[in-house]
Amino acid sequence: MLTFFKRYNLTILIGILAIVIWALVTKYATWINPVIFPEPLVVVESFVAKFGELVGGVGSSMKLLIPGFFGALLAGIVFGLFFGLNKRSREILMPYFHALSPIPPTLFIPYAIALLPTFQTASMSLIFIGAFWPIFLGTIHGVLLIDKHFLDNAKSLGLKGPEFLFYVVLPASAPHILSGASTSLGMSFLILTIAEMFGASSGMGFFIQYYSDFSQYHYVLAGIIFNSIIIVTVMVIFEKIKKRLLFWTNLKAD
Repeated sequence: MLTFFKRYNLTILIGILAIVIWALVTKYATWINPVIFPEPLVVVESFVAKFGELVGGVGSSMKLLIPGFFGALLAGIVFGLFFGLNKRSREILMPYFHALSPIPPTLFIPYAIALLPTFQTASMSLIFIGAFWPIFLGTIHGVLLIDKHFLDNAKSLGLKGPEFLFYVVLPASAPHILSGASTSLGMSFLILTIAEMFGASSGMGFFIQYYSDFSQYHYVLAGIIFNSIIIVTVMVIFEKIKKRLLFWTNLKAD
């Protein structure tokens, strides 16, 4: 604990300073609208009052996020390995991949709503689309960067099929796969929040949209802070898992 405070003392100090400035400005600045920018104490009280609803919203959001993200993780790795190892197929389709991957998944919202039977399936599909591309392209990139002599040595040892994939290709390309997965996880939260602000009846994004419609910005800020804590926590846990899986790369903990 002492090491943590020693390492992040300036970070903590900046956070405390920001809260103090927020409190002073909202209390004494007459040009600040108190409805839109409530005092920190009001936000804390709102946070406590709606804590149960916020936690319930996280559970609802995870039901959409987990299938969409892990579906994209599986598909991205499988197809990424295929195209990474098949030069001709990659050369033919790579221009399409580069053309489609930058398209924001939110542009597909009208089609997702029109074609899919429920809001849940539409949201999971959008999360899947957004999360798929960084993992897919990261996997291809990781496979292409494997040293050719390393692959030749593995084949000369008689490794082929599943053994070649699981003992050689996957471990060697894992840093790029997990880097893409980290990007995809952040993208998934972004898409999830936007989707829930349009058609959900519960969830992290719904909470913020619902109370903003009634101009109850003390609840909105409480929701933003709570969601930020959840997202940062999930991302930190993912980074810890990534470093554990990639222990052989000597990644340093942040």
